[in-house]
Amino acid sequence: MLAVEAHDLRKTFTSGWRRQRRTEALRGASLEVPRGAIYGLLGPNGAGKTTLLSILATLLLPDGGSAAILGHDVVREASAIRRRLNMASGNASFVWSLRPPEVLTFYGGLYGLRGKALQERVDTLIEQCGLEAHRTTEYNALSTGLKQRLALAKALINDPEVLFLDEPTLGLDPDISIRLRAQIAALRAERGTTIILTTHYMREAEELCDRIAFIKAGRILAEGTPDELKRQIRIGDIIALRMEPEAPSGLAELPGVLQAHVKPDGVELTVDSSEKRLAEILRWLHDQGVAVRDCQVHEPELEEVFVEFAR
Repeated sequence: MLAVEAHDLRKTFTSGWRRQRRTEALRGASLEVPRGAIYGLLGPNGAGKTTLLSILATLLLPDGGSAAILGHDVVREASAIRRRLNMASGNASFVWSLRPPEVLTFYGGLYGLRGKALQERVDTLIEQCGLEAHRTTEYNALSTGLKQRLALAKALINDPEVLFLDEPTLGLDPDISIRLRAQIAALRAERGTTIILTTHYMREAEELCDRIAFIKAGRILAEGTPDELKRQIRIGDIIALRMEPEAPSGLAELPGVLQAHVKPDGVELTVDSSEKRLAEILRWLHDQGVAVRDCQVHEPELEEVFVEFAR
């Protein structure tokens, strides 16, 4: 069953008074996310990522198209799903003078938690998100990393079935980002939470996400697993060979070879799959009487795919 589905979502913002300016934030975006998946939404600034999440989280109304969360329409049945989802932003902001337990208590009350159940939930999240030593620290005195952890704790206050994370590790130090990513992965592993996250960090997307969608100018340009996306734009694996004698003609015509680049000390082959083609290439070279002195394989990074789609 799908946790999230969106079809042909459109949203236009109008600004200005005398000379109105229309900005098409979404121009027919569609996606499907199975229950229990971590789904990445990647794209350049202004691509429509936050607008898409805001519509799915029932914070914005679309101008056209449709979307459903856990089988409920986000427009007609918003009240039926709001208690079952939550959202955290990398730019979250709370009242400057509130302390972490006070922030969580306030938002817990909005979700109907009261008394002992609320206190236990707040205490659990304070411990789970590493905020125990900062119970009495006002929000404005927290570091960026601690503010991000508090934003995630707030987003978990109602134990959501669907969680939207908008740039969850934005501006964090690498060690804190690693801890936060581990926490996100644990949510899915331990609780089966469906998570949609936006990010600019390719390593984060490749490490966490089952599937990834690239969005640009309000449209989903491509969708799939990281490996599928690499194949989709023909960014293949690189096999670098150093051989004696020099590379024979015919390498570029072998099955699965996308291109061959002859260098002074060898050849670089771009192939559709190194796992599938390496043995075939080495066998063919052996049959040609060529001795391979060195062989290195490089798999493309997701960042290379992002650069291609962002052009």
